[in-house]
Amino acid sequence: MVYENIITGVEEKKLLPYEKCLEYGASSLDNAELLAAIIRTGTNGLSSIQLAEKLLENAGNLNGLYGMSVSELMQIKGIGKAKAVQICCILELSRRIAKQKARERLDFSNAETIAEYYMEDMRHLKREHLVLVMLDNRCRLIRDKVMSVGTSTGSMVSVREIFKEALDSRAASIVILHNHPSGNPSPSREDMKVTKNIMEAGRIIGVELLDHIVIGDNSYFSFKQMQYIN
Repeated sequence: MVYENIITGVEEKKLLPYEKCLEYGASSLDNAELLAAIIRTGTNGLSSIQLAEKLLENAGNLNGLYGMSVSELMQIKGIGKAKAVQICCILELSRRIAKQKARERLDFSNAETIAEYYMEDMRHLKREHLVLVMLDNRCRLIRDKVMSVGTSTGSMVSVREIFKEALDSRAASIVILHNHPSGNPSPSREDMKVTKNIMEAGRIIGVELLDHIVIGDNSYFSFKQMQYIN
């Protein structure tokens, strides 16, 4: 890093993460230092950097922090409510920024990129969620909406509600996604039936069903790729 080329090891130890960020920019900080700069102060005999290292150790890695709730963070000695809320908000903000950037590059005619975009939001859900993705006549995202939340084995969905939402949003086409909490994306008979009903209704109404994607655990099933939709 530029930072390491500019200052000596002795000088580096004198700079706190917050000061180091001010002097050399956030990119000069490692993961623990970034967390320490957010936390700002240590506690119970631990410095901010030591507390940050303890956080990472408990999470397993930086990605592990995303799965931790405020209450789970507060179970770590030295992390109170204020610090836990601050960490969760920073992580959620970074997730939304990354998702927004991915959305701008997303090709909604490609099942793989759609599945990849929604994968992290849906693969860990304990109940089935059905998401309606509404697109304009150039296949650009208008918006998406969770249409139903079911149990660990299924969800109820109304074809009428799907197309009411699509028409209200002036969508030219739609993509349906839902998750399988079991992790296996293979479609059920009910999935097949619902897909057929939505596809046929869309042809009558004039809002095309481009795809129905089932999200598993780092895997997916596309009805279009498997030629159930054409």
